[in-house]
Amino acid sequence: MARFDKLEFEQFDKQHPKAAETHRAVTDAQTWMRRADDFRRSGTYEGALQMYSRALEEDKTLIECWAGQVQMLVQLEEFPEAELWSRKALELYPGNGELLAARAQALCRDKKPRDAQATVDQSLQQAGESSFRWMVRGEILLMQRQSTHKHCFDRAMQCDHDWLPPAESALIYRYYNQPSNGLSYARLATERNPTVPYAWYVVARCQRDLGMIQPARRSLSTCLDLKPDFRDAQNLQVALDSEVPLWRQIRRLWSR
Repeated sequence: MARFDKLEFEQFDKQHPKAAETHRAVTDAQTWMRRADDFRRSGTYEGALQMYSRALEEDKTLIECWAGQVQMLVQLEEFPEAELWSRKALELYPGNGELLAARAQALCRDKKPRDAQATVDQSLQQAGESSFRWMVRGEILLMQRQSTHKHCFDRAMQCDHDWLPPAESALIYRYYNQPSNGLSYARLATERNPTVPYAWYVVARCQRDLGMIQPARRSLSTCLDLKPDFRDAQNLQVALDSEVPLWRQIRRLWSR
């Protein structure tokens, strides 16, 4: 809970002066929510977390921000805190399908499979449908090594044709050390919107996991053409430049 105190905001403002300038000029909850979405779509999860929190300071009825806050804590691998904030949100909005899914994902990452399963089942029983609920269902099946996990992710892709669900599905597969499945969803993200730098970055991460060094370099080149100052992509490019391609490693072994 301490990460949302005043000191936390001050530290973030020093690291992100443009966001700090906006904080001084704007106090509209919808503006904070839009900024949270922008950060999330660039892979800046700490920034998105802060913006969701600021939006909730202005308007605590924004369920999307409660869920987003939990999702960003999961991305930052702060699983107990994610579960704590999901419970706080559900105290305000009991039975909400998105918040139940967010809690299920936090429980899943915190290695509480039975609670996660029961919570996501409850989520899917609520009115409406969303890509996130099906993604969480797929993640829990993936953690349990059930073969039907891909059906859930494919169902999620049908619920929302934006590029973000397949990109975040790729991240889930990477978390469970399945980069091959991750790559297929990351590629879908770039097909849906080839102008998004972060989608190409996720493709490159999956390709590197698979030892596909040259394809990863090409994906990063596209990413950096779209956003030359993308720091994470620059760092990955440096790392790739220091790696020996797999075919060279094999050739060295055969030449001994």
